[in-house]
Amino acid sequence: MKGQRIGYVRVSTAEQNPDRQLEGIEIDKKFVDFASAKTGIVKKEFEKMMTYVREGDHIIVHSIDRMARDLMNLLEIVRDLNNRGIIIEFKKENLIFDPSKEDHMSKLMLNMMGAFAEFEYAIITERRREGIAIARAKRKFVRPSKLTQEQQEEVALKISQHARVAVLAEEYGCSRPTIYKCRKKN
Repeated sequence: MKGQRIGYVRVSTAEQNPDRQLEGIEIDKKFVDFASAKTGIVKKEFEKMMTYVREGDHIIVHSIDRMARDLMNLLEIVRDLNNRGIIIEFKKENLIFDPSKEDHMSKLMLNMMGAFAEFEYAIITERRREGIAIARAKRKFVRPSKLTQEQQEEVALKISQHARVAVLAEEYGCSRPTIYKCRKKN
């Protein structure tokens, strides 16, 4: 049974170009998510795609890291799709998981590449934390304020006039701790 060619694309931010991931690949329908894997945000388009696809369909994804947040999640997704009679292909890694074919080498490669991707992400995260800790120790890491200098001064003035912190937070679209920091600065 020949089904549709479905494209799945995930980019971490709205500034990234989702078109480059499946550029030049013929597909019948595309699902695009703007979500970072690390934040655990529900990928709405991914969920729609998982509901949409049928037996015989062929899902094409740019790379493994665009599909899943970790190795266990990746294996679960591939297994689920294959059990439903759906082919999944990862272009960058040149891996195709076709439920009608027993390809032990592809399964081995999926496990190894997924494990390497998970390990790489863990190392990057660890280095980032170390870098931030070093910068904080040197007092060079300062998170930018959600409010402009002018807004901070306005908030400080309003606080001195006994405005309620919760009301100011809602008015300026920020958290109460941000409002408290304005009070401390001025």
